[in-house]
Amino acid sequence: MLTTPPLPPRPISGRFVWRLLLTDGWAIAALVFALLGVVFAPLGLGLTVAMVTAFIGIPFAILGVAFLGLAIGAFVWRYREARMTVRVLREGDAVRGEIVEVLENYSVTIHGRHPWEIDYEFQAGGQVHRGRARTLNTPGARLRPGSPTFVLYLPGSPENSALYPHP
Repeated sequence: MLTTPPLPPRPISGRFVWRLLLTDGWAIAALVFALLGVVFAPLGLGLTVAMVTAFIGIPFAILGVAFLGLAIGAFVWRYREARMTVRVLREGDAVRGEIVEVLENYSVTIHGRHPWEIDYEFQAGGQVHRGRARTLNTPGARLRPGSPTFVLYLPGSPENSALYPHP
């Protein structure tokens, strides 16, 4: 049986953003590159100042700064996406939708598990829209292809949507 979403605003914790980021492959990769950048940049600068080892220090410094820049950019992108998901869960309008496809993504491993990708469709503004939810939790019977579901979306931008309840 489908659980009807409560009317907005829904009580979704602001900390849910961090839960989403901890299971996001891009955010985890950004963290790894940030750590590499934090190690390489000061090491490279230190080796460059030593003059004798500048030929090693300059590439290390450049790599460190590049890693930090890429990591910050990727993390900001994924943080904004996670915040938008929380906003949709809090403020989104509810419509009925349908689960289209459920796949386990074997190319990604997070904490020894593979994330699941759940594609769904819903109608908003007279058009059919498609969305995707990702989760580390094994989908239950309510998330099988062809199953009805509730989808939350922002009326002004239906491309921002989420399943309810969020897997």
